[in-house]
Amino acid sequence: MSHPSPSTTPRMAESHNRAELLLHPLHWAEIQPDKPAFIMSYSALALEATQVINYAEFGQRICKGASLLANLGLKPGSGLALLSENNPDFLTVYWAAQVSGLFFTPISTQYQSSEIEYLLNDCDASILIVSAIQFEKIAHLDLPQQHIFTLEQWLSALLYIEPDSSIRHEHYCEGADMLYSSGSTGSPKGIRNTQPGAPLGTVSQITHRRLELHDISQTTVYLSTAPLYHSAPLRYNQMVLRSGGTSIIMDKFDAPRSLALIEKYAITHSQWVPTMFIRLLKLPRHIRQAHTLTSHRFAIHAAAPCPKEVKQQMLDWWGPIIYEYYGGTEGNGQTSISPAEWMAHPGSVGRLLTGIIHIQPMQEEETPDTARPEFADLPSGQSGLVYFEGGPEFAYYKNPLKTQASRTVSGWSTLGDIGYLDADGYLYLTDRKSFMIISGGVNIYPVEVENTLLSHPAVTDTAVFGIPNAEFGEEVKAAVQLNDKMLQSTSGQALIDLEAELIAYCKTKIAHLKCPRSIDFHLELPRHQTGKIYKHGLREKYLKT
Repeated sequence: MSHPSPSTTPRMAESHNRAELLLHPLHWAEIQPDKPAFIMSYSALALEATQVINYAEFGQRICKGASLLANLGLKPGSGLALLSENNPDFLTVYWAAQVSGLFFTPISTQYQSSEIEYLLNDCDASILIVSAIQFEKIAHLDLPQQHIFTLEQWLSALLYIEPDSSIRHEHYCEGADMLYSSGSTGSPKGIRNTQPGAPLGTVSQITHRRLELHDISQTTVYLSTAPLYHSAPLRYNQMVLRSGGTSIIMDKFDAPRSLALIEKYAITHSQWVPTMFIRLLKLPRHIRQAHTLTSHRFAIHAAAPCPKEVKQQMLDWWGPIIYEYYGGTEGNGQTSISPAEWMAHPGSVGRLLTGIIHIQPMQEEETPDTARPEFADLPSGQSGLVYFEGGPEFAYYKNPLKTQASRTVSGWSTLGDIGYLDADGYLYLTDRKSFMIISGGVNIYPVEVENTLLSHPAVTDTAVFGIPNAEFGEEVKAAVQLNDKMLQSTSGQALIDLEAELIAYCKTKIAHLKCPRSIDFHLELPRHQTGKIYKHGLREKYLKT
């Protein structure tokens, strides 16, 4: 079954205001120099202790950074990598690379030395900028192809760059993100879906649609809760700064502090992942009710499936302001759903913004690294592989076989997710193909089991995956992280009893064949800060014989 994206709404067709503005922070540095571009909020400091960068200072830092990069010999199409936690210099380095027409590659601070070395050898960046906190990870690596600067050295070099009287230059152009997949199912893959060199202020059709759908404008005050190296917060901060709004950037997520920041700065927009919602909902009632959140109009979430019960509780608490979208770093297709739509289609991730969705049957034997033949789309309600037709092109860098394997013969592309469409064209995600468990010939989707376990009051986090079973091929295994109160009071025989209790609980909620056969308890699960779980590491020990 396939569905085209919904047509442009009258409101979108009538709105020309954004088209008349240059969507770029350098434009706003001229128009509103004294307005805060972004404000850093540090979790270790008092709420009042922040660092404010206005648009005038931001614009000068961008231009001086671009001059430094030019002096180092970088030209449009060159690459720059940044390894840093959230700090005020992250976005200035990013935008200096952008106006220089570079490929920009942010590196996860969760990566260790070998992972960083792999990524740097793969991305071909000419420059690596690294924070002092992260420097130890790369100090012993042999990286001759990169000029390496600490952020402190970068800032010192900027002192010798004279401020330019003109904040715009004819040679400035748009750069491009070269982001990497999270690596939750294997080695990260570099993704290029845009080429540098477009005129300043050029953005994609999907970006225009999201600006409209989420009403991002000059009046936006955006709470950025997640690491900037991830695609979602990086791109949403980019949209806010292109639109002349203000970003409030947390150095790291803290549930009570995020509520306080919404009140303090009259936040209008924010972005979350489901694990953040779960932590917010587990706050004591007096903390949840301590802050006025009336300014808050758009609480946007993505990155991982959100249990229906969790989203419903957030809607009950915050009201009809919870907006969701689905897409990948690849940028080949994106869906969006409003609160009202979700209430009518609970569990859906929405309708496609541009193009057509196809739900294709899964084959017992897939041919790796080759384009997939196309079949008749599955009927509504039936799960299959989700493909996008008509979306932006992308390629996995240096990996043409992986790129080809993500396509059908006609060029439809997939992220590897499994889902289905309802009769109205709304998409529901079931799981990822790589996570699917096949037990006794039955397909089992871990996310359904995970959502069931998360509804138990003792469980804070969980990951479900398949492990070998001599009779059935695979069996369902669960890894569980308990809440702090339960963890302090549970040990020994009590854990054995709790394992039996959780399995029995699942059997009251879902079919017995989907329920875990066994459960391991962990102090903390290896979950990416964007919400994705590293299941391959959990599963690996069970595959060793």
